[in-house]
Amino acid sequence: MRCRRSLAGAERGFDDSVKLSRIANASAIMTTQQPKIMAEKKFKKNADEFVDLVLPMGGCCATDNITVDGMKVGYMYREEPDYPEDSGWRFFSGTEDQNYVDDPNNTMIYDVNTIANYDTDIIPYLDFPVGTELARIGNTHKFQIITSP
Repeated sequence: MRCRRSLAGAERGFDDSVKLSRIANASAIMTTQQPKIMAEKKFKKNADEFVDLVLPMGGCCATDNITVDGMKVGYMYREEPDYPEDSGWRFFSGTEDQNYVDDPNNTMIYDVNTIANYDTDIIPYLDFPVGTELARIGNTHKFQIITSP
């Protein structure tokens, strides 16, 4: 799966604490053909810590800032799925710069439930349609809509 996104309008209308301005006007590309394998990463959570929080909805892309460093999701969007098992969701902490996003070692494909285990605040938004962009509102548990279809 490839996750592509033009983040040109990502900084409009959300709290300054979500620092996506560093990747505004750029294209984020992440691929599954990563030189670094999962076993080489030290994930913040162990597999035995995960519980079923959401119904199965497929895969998603998320950065290591979330799964390795344990940061909360600060920005997320849903695009057209790349294949039937893809939910279309893409998750970022909101602190990634373009070099970080462009490095395929920093992004992997996960089940959406895995990311929900890292940050339960995303759960109320997971049924939002393709074309939705959301950004966390400061240090709250809520997200605001940046773009909706």
